[in-house]
Amino acid sequence: MGGLLALAVLVVGALVPVASGPAPAAAKTPTFYVSLGDSYSVGYQPGLGATPGYATYVANRTHLTLANFGCAGATTTSLLTTIGCPAVLPHTVGGMAYPTTTQIAAATAFIAAHKGHIGLITVSIGGNDVVPCAGKSNPVACVATATAGIKINVTSIASQLRAAAGAKVPIIGSTYPDVILGAYVYPTHPAPTAAINLAKISVVAFKALVNPALAKAYATSFGAFVDVTRATGAYTSLTRTVRTKAYGTIPVPVASVCALTWFCKKGDIHPMNAGYTLIGKLIVAKYAAIKRR
Repeated sequence: MGGLLALAVLVVGALVPVASGPAPAAAKTPTFYVSLGDSYSVGYQPGLGATPGYATYVANRTHLTLANFGCAGATTTSLLTTIGCPAVLPHTVGGMAYPTTTQIAAATAFIAAHKGHIGLITVSIGGNDVVPCAGKSNPVACVATATAGIKINVTSIASQLRAAAGAKVPIIGSTYPDVILGAYVYPTHPAPTAAINLAKISVVAFKALVNPALAKAYATSFGAFVDVTRATGAYTSLTRTVRTKAYGTIPVPVASVCALTWFCKKGDIHPMNAGYTLIGKLIVAKYAAIKRR
């Protein structure tokens, strides 16, 4: 009997696992924030190259992992058709390489491969489509023509992103500060009449042509839109003035562009840190509003 009892204890002991500390936790799949677009999407600044920009700000505030497909110099056409990124910025935070495919194809493939783990998609595109119009004899006609192409291309971009992401992932498109307002002070101050007229026309181009086209294009795929032009003060009357240390008394919208972008100092269309932070705040606010619905 004692022998049988001893055998039973041995058998039971063999079946009970030996505790060796807690089991390792399974690796958690991150939820991604996918950024597409042009030099704004990679935070480009003159003399600095890629900086954290708005995408890093958004990633930090939303606690999402950034996958950035942005490419400096991209247009709405090149985003859809150009293989790789000719202007690679190696310090792009979260930068994704795609040497054998287009930006849209690379982004949608990534989104599809991480289905269920995409928290946000943003797009900054269209600015490089209209930048050449500033030097044309009839800039309004040029912008009108460019805007027609922007609407077609961005509608396609938004549609492909929506198809890859599914119905619930927020897609947020953004526009730009009206940097041409800086022509009031750059390259000469006081500015010649032609430069002032161009600055006035640029406001109309954004407000009546570019931004409505972008908003409608994203809306076709239930995407949201943030009007950076409005948020940076471009729609404020040019008759409202403020005295500045650098330029004396200038219109309030011009002072805003000078404080947020490099145009007034260097003639460069890109934001400073303050400008990128503002864009990031706009996107985070829009994202929060979408999540509350």
